[in-house]
Amino acid sequence: MPRLFGTDGIRGVANVDLKPTLAYSLGRATAHRLASQGGCIVVGQDTRRSGDMFVAAIVAGATSLGVDVHLVGVVPTPALAHITAAGDFAAGIMVSASHNPARDNGLKVLDSRGLKLDEDVEDELEQLIWQAEEIPAAPADALGRAVYAHDLLDLYFDHRLGLARQIKTNLHLVVDCANGSGGVAAERILAATGARVDVIFDDPDGSNINAGCGATAPAALAAEVVKRGADVGFALDGDADRLIAVDASGCVVDGDAVLGILALDRIARGKLPLGAVVVSVLSNGGLQQAVEAAGGQIIRTPVGDKYILDGMMVNGAGLGGEKSGHVIVLENSTSGDGIVTALEVLVVMTHTGRSLADLAGQVPMLPQQQRAVPARHKDQWEGDPVIRGAIAKAESRLGSSGRVLVRPSGTEPAIRVMVEGSEEALVAELADELAALAAERLN
Repeated sequence: MPRLFGTDGIRGVANVDLKPTLAYSLGRATAHRLASQGGCIVVGQDTRRSGDMFVAAIVAGATSLGVDVHLVGVVPTPALAHITAAGDFAAGIMVSASHNPARDNGLKVLDSRGLKLDEDVEDELEQLIWQAEEIPAAPADALGRAVYAHDLLDLYFDHRLGLARQIKTNLHLVVDCANGSGGVAAERILAATGARVDVIFDDPDGSNINAGCGATAPAALAAEVVKRGADVGFALDGDADRLIAVDASGCVVDGDAVLGILALDRIARGKLPLGAVVVSVLSNGGLQQAVEAAGGQIIRTPVGDKYILDGMMVNGAGLGGEKSGHVIVLENSTSGDGIVTALEVLVVMTHTGRSLADLAGQVPMLPQQQRAVPARHKDQWEGDPVIRGAIAKAESRLGSSGRVLVRPSGTEPAIRVMVEGSEEALVAELADELAALAAERLN
């Protein structure tokens, strides 16, 4: 039986791979495992049409065990994490598929600290999910209740507005909310810096989340930044835990470049614990070169922001993140928060007086290409001698400055191929060849 939990919760096509019956069982399992001592569960969602269905199922499951469920409605995932911890809840469940298209959805379970679960707890929840109907139900006079509590979002606003008001700027920003849940918070928080804020893609209809917009498709934002003569653009993803930036000329500044900007500034000011930045195996070698040249160190982990946070905790690092735009600044948040990342970029731009393009120029990136290949047998690539041989040949052609990374996706039925090296044309050629081979061999 395949594992339900991937790198970021349980994901699938809504009402196809991921059904409300599973959400109901998860509600029961979470109530039994994490809230059995009288605690409550808090639930949030992004703007997908299927969100209401899954929230209703979670509520039914948890309340059937006598556990109250507080519903905060549409909120960013980092807001739910903050609320879970600050509101003294036993657990939080976020209904979101983050950067995925609208047809998908996901179920992310957080512990009482607002952190993603350890894998052993996820394994326990999985067993409970399969046995959900065997968990003793509450009697009729002791059922839990659904409590509508959107005002809990004020806990998040109070903290993030406090961060924003420490920044004084008159920069002109364009913010792309990806037609997602960031729209309920981004403008208010960023405007508290004094910046002029223009918001785009903040008209969710249940089906347009991440559609041609947001952190996975920043071209539209880039065009608007140039058109409006703005100083900087910020693109969130559907649940606002990622951020991709755009400079005044419309050039995209990805998560690795943002991490480099923050790291170099903190190293220069002596504000980066151990000089350490925790990144995933996907992060660009150019980031590593820039940080090490400044006297810092790079620590790599598997892909997934929960592994980034684990690496930060183990190594005592204060900064970590991924190329995709998940950035964790530990003094401000224990999870990736695109709005906080935007504030951190504004801090550097404001106190240095430098443009985003100038700051990003300090972190020259090596050519890197990534391919996502739909694959029915994504976990079988390591056992395929043809694929392994092709990887070895590609690594030989790249030489000591290059690398190849192949891994199964943790959120989709796909294999992911990354190639990095000093020659752009060769990197693209090898990425295409390996992707085509994976598609042939794994389907």
